[in-house]
Amino acid sequence: MDRFDAMQAFVRVAETGSFTRAATDLGLARATVTQLVQQLEARLRVRLLDRTTRRVSLTADGSAFLERALRLLADLDDAETGLPGQAAAARGRLRVDMPSPLARLVVVPALPAFHARYPEIELVLGASDRVVDLMGANVDCVVRGGELADGSLVARRLARLALGVYAAPAYLERHGTPAHPGELEGAAHRSVGFLWASSGRPLQPVLRRGTEQVQVRARPRLAVDDGNAYQAAVLAGLGVAWMPRYMADAHVARGELVELFADWRLAPMPLSLAWRPRPQVGARLRAFIDWMVELMAPYDAG
Repeated sequence: MDRFDAMQAFVRVAETGSFTRAATDLGLARATVTQLVQQLEARLRVRLLDRTTRRVSLTADGSAFLERALRLLADLDDAETGLPGQAAAARGRLRVDMPSPLARLVVVPALPAFHARYPEIELVLGASDRVVDLMGANVDCVVRGGELADGSLVARRLARLALGVYAAPAYLERHGTPAHPGELEGAAHRSVGFLWASSGRPLQPVLRRGTEQVQVRARPRLAVDDGNAYQAAVLAGLGVAWMPRYMADAHVARGELVELFADWRLAPMPLSLAWRPRPQVGARLRAFIDWMVELMAPYDAG
C-alpha cells in the first residue's frame, strides 16, 4: 500500500461523502478507492469511516486523522511545487473562505480570468462572514475585513476599502433625510447593524468632517451577521447602514440607495488575506495571493 495514495483516497472520500464520487475525482475504480481506505484503516488499526447504504461519515478517529492527512498532503505538494524548476507550476486544490458579498460581487465574476491563468488550480470557495478556524475547517487561507484578531496567522493586506453611509429612498421618505450623523442616535431614525463575528457586536462607525468627529452609537432595530443579508435589509428600507462602497455603488447608480453625509469621511476598512505560518508559501497559494492583490487594487482607498 502506498500510504500517500491511501491518504489521498481517504481525504477525497471524507470530503465528498462518497466512495463513488471520490473514485471519479481521482480517476480510479471505486473498488480501488475502497481497498485503499480499508488498507489504511488496517494499518492504523482504527475505523476512519462509518459506511451505510445511504451515506459515508467520519468517525471521531477519522476526523482527527483527516486534519493530519490534509497537512501532510499539503506539505508534500508544497515541497514538490516549491522547487525552483516548479515555480510556475501552480496546481492542486486551494480552500479559501471570504466574506459573502466580496465573493458574490467581486471575486466570483473575476474567476474566469483566474482559471484561465491557473488552469490546474482547483478552488474550493467558502463564502461566509463567520470566524473560520483554518485548521478545524480545513481551509488554506481566509480573506477578512477589519483588523485580524488572530496574531498566529500570517497576513497580507489586500486593500483599504472605502466606506459610506447609505439608506434606501423608501426609508428616507418615511423618516426624513438626516443632515448630521448625530441624528442617527435619536428616536426618529433606524439603523441596520452588522454583527462582527469576532466580537458579536455591531459596528459603531466614526465619521469625520474637518476637525469634527462623531461616533454613531445608534441601537439597531435589526442586526445581522451576514453581508448579503445586511445589504438586502438596507435595500428593503429597514434602516441606515454603513458599508464598503463596492457593495453600494451599483445600487446608488440605479437609484436604489442614497449616500448620506457625503462631506463626511469614515476610516477605510482593512481587507487582508491570512494563512497559517509555514516554511514557505506553496505555489498555488502564492498565485492566489498575487491575483487577489491585483483584483482588489481598484478598490483600495489608498
